[in-house]
Amino acid sequence: MANSSIGPGFLTQTSTFTEQLKTSFGFVILISVLLDIGAQLNTWRVLTISELRAQDLSNKLLPGLGFFLSALVILGGFAFNIGNIAGCGLGVNVLTGLSFEQGAIISCIVALALFWIREVGKMLDTLTPFLGTIKILLTLIIAFAAHPPLVQSVHHTFAPEKISAAAIVTIVGGTVGGYITFSGAHRLLDAGIKGEENIHQINKSAISGILISTLMRYILFLSVVGVVMQGISLDKNNPASTVFQSAAGQVGLKIFGVVLWSAAISSVIGAAYTSVSFFKTFHRLFIKYERLCISVFIVLSTIIFVSVGRPKQLLIFAGAINGLILPIALAIILIASTKSRLMRGYKHPLWMQLCGWIVVAVMTWMGCTTTIETFKNFIK
Repeated sequence: MANSSIGPGFLTQTSTFTEQLKTSFGFVILISVLLDIGAQLNTWRVLTISELRAQDLSNKLLPGLGFFLSALVILGGFAFNIGNIAGCGLGVNVLTGLSFEQGAIISCIVALALFWIREVGKMLDTLTPFLGTIKILLTLIIAFAAHPPLVQSVHHTFAPEKISAAAIVTIVGGTVGGYITFSGAHRLLDAGIKGEENIHQINKSAISGILISTLMRYILFLSVVGVVMQGISLDKNNPASTVFQSAAGQVGLKIFGVVLWSAAISSVIGAAYTSVSFFKTFHRLFIKYERLCISVFIVLSTIIFVSVGRPKQLLIFAGAINGLILPIALAIILIASTKSRLMRGYKHPLWMQLCGWIVVAVMTWMGCTTTIETFKNFIK
């Protein structure tokens, strides 16, 4: 989960908002990790103990509610996947100099091949953690090379000079919004990790995934703020590339292109697969033609990106949209947690419910205003 969350949106969103907020972006990371844990811990615990997938739990709570939740998750997953295709285009652009649109089309063909040819997919599964490790190590090296103002960064993490609701909503949405939280819980169910007897392992998995992702985000934040404080302006279309290039030259830029593309292509397949899994709630035909539906999902995402362009804006917009979906999905989970007929006699702790409702309230308040603002900026 942690490795897959560090994708193109992660890199672009962190770089863009760090350039805007400088050292105060540390506060955004602090608030977002608290909201992330509150959302993910509640969701994973309720789903795994009820032993029901999110859409099935919702339908048992109120007939038809699962269809509504599925529609929201599919919408968010589609937004994510357009952003992932955009990330592929950015990666190919860095590596070859081709346009973002050409890179997206090539990546779409590769994604379909990886999905349909199982042997190639297995090779990618083996390669992805290796590339993820390189990405983290490279970012650590850049953090040292950039000489960020550590004392000031830590100070403003707890006492910021300025606060951005848009940054918080986008970062939370990009980390635990939409299909991502459900994907992790559903994977635990598939692995047989469910029921009250596995609460400790469920809690550990939920929290550790968020903390690892947050650690990587803070390292990237330090890298970006070090570069920005030197007076270097980030590339308006691919801001994270400037950070890597400034610290490691052309070699660093090319390596960044490889890890960005590999993370994006993995996310394209993962987002399409998980989003389409929610289609199964609607009709059995989606189960029968699952592979075809996933392929159509990927192709449509590519067509929209090629038509719209603007990869950086799409990656930020995807996070904002999923940040708005999160409170609705979490509210459904929290209501279901109070129904003993669904929870197999398990009583969800009051303190966890309160934390969950705080996340719902905060994300609803910030999400509505932020999404409107983000949408206005996107259509300009």
